[in-house]
Amino acid sequence: YAEPNFIVHASDVTPNDPSFGQEWGLNNTGQTVNYSTGTPDADIDAKEAWSVSTGSPDVTVAVIDTGVDMSHPDLAQNIWINQGENCSGCRNNGIDDDGDGYVDDWRGWDFVNHDNDPTDDNGHGTHVSGTIAAAGNNGVGITGVTWNSKIMPLKFLDSSGSGSTEDAISAILYAQTHGVPILNNSWGGGDPSQALQ
Repeated sequence: YAEPNFIVHASDVTPNDPSFGQEWGLNNTGQTVNYSTGTPDADIDAKEAWSVSTGSPDVTVAVIDTGVDMSHPDLAQNIWINQGENCSGCRNNGIDDDGDGYVDDWRGWDFVNHDNDPTDDNGHGTHVSGTIAAAGNNGVGITGVTWNSKIMPLKFLDSSGSGSTEDAISAILYAQTHGVPILNNSWGGGDPSQALQ
């Protein structure tokens, strides 16, 4: 075969999100954030990774935490929707349309209040979700590690940030039932639990 010897260049993907410069974990240039100076290149090399991929909407991460602010401008477009509860009129019809044991769970589940509204009343789950999948390059706020992957909100921690092992297990099993293999469990404490393991 014969082909030209192309000139290629290193890719530099920098999102236009106004607070990206404060996310030293993604790109540390030695910038000062909250009166602390970073160490250049002590980061996850996100910009380099984004030259390969900024994520996929086909990937879902279950955030098992205090819930998620699903109307947040950096998260709203990346909230997982349960297609089994998303038909015309299904979202709030009082029927378990997909047969998973949860009624109208079209956007995840709240294991604290046992309802279909996993809205964050603490802030931690929203923070974690933004780190994972805040929409990137949308000119708003920050950017996540992945720009368009989906977040499945599973609330088991209450407004004080506490929850039971039983509810944590239920949230993990919910994610498993819906085929989500990636779980964020940014919590700990309590005695060792065989059931949780």
